[in-house]
Amino acid sequence: MEKHHRYLVLIEQDEDGIYVASVPALKGCHTQAKSLESVWSRVREAIELSLEVETQNEPPMRFVGVQHIELPA
Repeated sequence: MEKHHRYLVLIEQDEDGIYVASVPALKGCHTQAKSLESVWSRVREAIELSLEVETQNEPPMRFVGVQHIELPA
C-alpha cells in the first residue's frame, strides 16, 4: 500500500484577486496563481520541490486551528 502524506494548505486571495497558497509545515513552501485550479497544481509542485530539498530532520508540526483576532485600530 502506498503511503500518503497530508499537509495543511492555507489559501488567501490578495487585493488583485491572486490566490496565494502556503504550507506551514514546510518552511518556505509558498506559491501563487490567478485561479484556484492553477494554485492547486502549483502547490502540489511546491510541496514536491520542498520535500526534495528538505534537509532538516525536524518532526512536522501538528495543525491546531485557525482563528481570527481583532485589534483596535
